Amino acid sequence: MKKRKLKQIIGFSLLRISVSIAIFALFSILYFIAIRGAGVINLEFFTSMPREGMTEGGILPAILGTFYLAIGAILFALPLSVFAAIYLSEYARQGRLIRVIRLGVNNLAGVPSVVFGLFGLTVFVKFFGFGVSIISGVLTLGILILPTIIRASEEALLAVPRSFREASLALGATKWQTIRRAVLPSATPGILTGAILGVGRAAGETAPILFTAATFFITRLPSSIFDEVQALPYHIYALMTEGTHPDLQVPIAYGTALILISLVLLINLVAITIRYRIRKEKRW
Repeated sequence: MKKRKLKQIIGFSLLRISVSIAIFALFSILYFIAIRGAGVINLEFFTSMPREGMTEGGILPAILGTFYLAIGAILFALPLSVFAAIYLSEYARQGRLIRVIRLGVNNLAGVPSVVFGLFGLTVFVKFFGFGVSIISGVLTLGILILPTIIRASEEALLAVPRSFREASLALGATKWQTIRRAVLPSATPGILTGAILGVGRAAGETAPILFTAATFFITRLPSSIFDEVQALPYHIYALMTEGTHPDLQVPIAYGTALILISLVLLINLVAITIRYRIRKEKRW
């Protein structure tokens, strides 16, 4: 009995230490970025165009570009992911082929993002002729986050009790009506979890948009989906690696990083709030 209690104490202690280390690391990163970037943040930083070779002005094009790319990617990927998850969990005959497909989806989720960038460069930029543009970046990022959302959506659908389906079918509903009116509403919180992860990853990726959408410096806002665009992750990378005036540009890079983190947290907060309200309304 004493040995079991000792193991329990050690186990809980290790869990508390792990959580404490993770929280400490998170706040250390936030503090490190905040003290170096907060000094350049003001209203002009949000609302003005960059000037004087990225040494003055603001980051409005990069903020809008990140918003365009992240929202466009999730609008492209979410419907495809949900339909794929519905097919895998509700319609497909479970067997070797489906297991291979699931294995492929899991492997794609672990592929380095630079590989997706090269794929987008080859297919969307060159083969389809979209060039370096918003649409090329959106499609590349959409494909990048597809595996994550598919797995989260499928797990959410499989977690819905089978009794929901049986009750709906017993009342005379078709399979699609059952999925649309009984299964999907109950699985929505889990699907939104995948969407949250996808948006966060799409907003923070540099390598895919490096080849497909991003530019170092523009003097106007994009007017169509075929224009190239600035984005916060690439803006940070460019300032830290290609800037010719580091004394002026490094603080801007840290300020941009702080804005990027805040933007991702804001998007996640909105999505989490929506998920919480849906979960509260659809409680079983």
